[in-house]
Amino acid sequence: MTHATTALLLTAPIVVPLATSAAYAASGLRDAKARAGAAALAHRTPRQRGAAAPVATLVLRPGRGPATYGTAPATAPDGPPYRGRTATGSGAGAGGGVAGSAGLAATGPSAPARSQGGNDCLPAGPGRYGGAPGEQAVPRGPGAPGSRPGGPARPGTRPGTADGPGDGGPARPAGPGTEPGGSARFGSEPAGPPHPGATPAGPDGAAPGRGAGAGPERPARPGRGSGAPPRTWAALRAARSGPVPRPLTGRLGLVSPFAILTCGAALACTVPDSGPVTAYGRLLRADALTVWMLLTVGAVACLACAANPAHLAHERTDEPAARRYLLLVHAFLAAMSAAVLAANLGVLWVAIEATTIVTAFLVGHRRTRASVEAAWKYVVICSAGIALAFLGTVLLYYAARQAGIPEADALDWQALRAHAGRLDPSVTRLATGLVVLGFGAKAGLAPLHAWLPDAHSQAPAPVSALMSGVLLSVAFAGLLRYKVIADTALGTGFTRTLLAGVAVLTLALATALLLAQRDYKRMLAYSSMEHMSLIALGTAVGSPLALSAVLLHVAGHGLAKTVAFCASGHIARLCGTTRIGRIRGLLAHSPCLGTAFGAAVVALLGLPPFGLFASELGIARAGFLSGPRWALAAALVLMLAAFAALAARTARMLLGPPPGEDDEEEPVPLGADAAAPLVAGLAACAALGVTTGPLTALLSEAGEIIGGR
Repeated sequence: MTHATTALLLTAPIVVPLATSAAYAASGLRDAKARAGAAALAHRTPRQRGAAAPVATLVLRPGRGPATYGTAPATAPDGPPYRGRTATGSGAGAGGGVAGSAGLAATGPSAPARSQGGNDCLPAGPGRYGGAPGEQAVPRGPGAPGSRPGGPARPGTRPGTADGPGDGGPARPAGPGTEPGGSARFGSEPAGPPHPGATPAGPDGAAPGRGAGAGPERPARPGRGSGAPPRTWAALRAARSGPVPRPLTGRLGLVSPFAILTCGAALACTVPDSGPVTAYGRLLRADALTVWMLLTVGAVACLACAANPAHLAHERTDEPAARRYLLLVHAFLAAMSAAVLAANLGVLWVAIEATTIVTAFLVGHRRTRASVEAAWKYVVICSAGIALAFLGTVLLYYAARQAGIPEADALDWQALRAHAGRLDPSVTRLATGLVVLGFGAKAGLAPLHAWLPDAHSQAPAPVSALMSGVLLSVAFAGLLRYKVIADTALGTGFTRTLLAGVAVLTLALATALLLAQRDYKRMLAYSSMEHMSLIALGTAVGSPLALSAVLLHVAGHGLAKTVAFCASGHIARLCGTTRIGRIRGLLAHSPCLGTAFGAAVVALLGLPPFGLFASELGIARAGFLSGPRWALAAALVLMLAAFAALAARTARMLLGPPPGEDDEEEPVPLGADAAAPLVAGLAACAALGVTTGPLTALLSEAGEIIGGR
């Protein structure tokens, strides 16, 4: 493998997600600029608006409400205001007005009140559009989104006005290029058949039943539209130039996950044979452990990002919020890839801290009181843990410098591993304890675990899948780098005792909380604590079999937990609650969704044929062979209680008839787009339980790296 290829494979998992985030950010800035220009037009005073030529325009008030109509000076839909431009063409002229079945009005010199911009003129807002000289005006046609249906006449109105009484001038007949009723269409198309919901037009082109009257003009009433959302500047431009382009959501959502997975697969083909590879002055490094974690991150990210479109569609997230959400998700993937590929312990710390910053905004994405509280709790606890890990890293740097390791290599993992026997034992012991506490907080280990159930229950389902499936494992993989150094400097006894104690404490807390749990998303979060404690216990055992089983458990847990959390998001939308006691008969209510959720829980329980069965069996065998046996015996008892709690609550949700439902009601189907990630995740998890195939050599070599060999 050439140096350029190596640099590309090590850089792409970081650069591609960052480029994807930058693409979302650029799209958001472009739309924000358009909205800012529209807002600037909306703040113009009536006198400023009346200074322009009197033309026919459609005024859309800013906000989420339906469209309102009135008159305002002509402006172009894209760019700054165009002074002196007037809308000309069919259906609008200088001598009168045209009113169609949608209730649009055009004014000319015959309506001085509207042309002068007095107090009775509608305030201008985004959505006004006219055209360049020689172009045709493009008010909405009948039945278009945001248009007002025609209705009976109001007293004191003249033909050709939208609502209010006019000045008694005659209505101008509809010209060529207008629909029946006089409303101009986009472009200059010939007249067509009337819209099904339109009011028939009279012989003069105006809506029937609108009589003439006298009196001052009255502004149009806001909020009387059809209820459809107002068109954006991009939609207006597309209406004049061509079809509306597809949003970036569907185009870029899977690019960075596939890039991470592809780079991991390419490295998996070369690293077991040729050994570790480095790039950029040993700043990035890929060994067997790195490649295994990169494959896990890529696989879980593919499933979670494939579930994002269905999640955003069901939550009816508006376009700016969806863009911000996807930007943060891909920045999150870049931070995790950087943490996995970092060869420098300082860069590793920075990358894990970056995951805290990014995911804090994702946890509070819904901006509810509970989600914001969970985000702050997550930030405070994880920041405290990361501060402890930073202090441990500083102490390890101090020990390296005291041992004579050059400054440039004092935080390089390979150099510290090679010279770990020269480190001061007391300083190294203190640094290791701080790192276990600090990175253990990010990994969901006690005692700094309290953020995990709140954050996972309040975050969007795909984000919960990423956090539980890979973020916890990435943080623990960073802890494993320090363990290798500590084992060489202090022997295996210190880290074995420390990790075994933390694992049993975490498992005891998770089991107790699972027994009392009434919320299924929090139940899945406590299940993550249970599985991370098993991973810590297998690491404490330290034998090659146990370490290989640990890495297999990392991958299997990531896939199964991703399916479980994505399915829980669909359950919350289907049933409208996350309370276990309020959900019954999910298999009857939605067979596909209930089957996927039940199979994911079966995988998390460690039953065959899923990968967690093989990994837990390997950890148990290795623990009884080489110890610590006391920790393994306690873990087995606690796991039985957790198994019973998780199985009983899941069975309550899946079995029985739906409460208050008719037995003859049709089951709710799960769409193909939503079901595909669930099926793929379960299939991959089952495949790992049957065989690791070509990944066997990679798995064995990664276990040897963790064991310090």
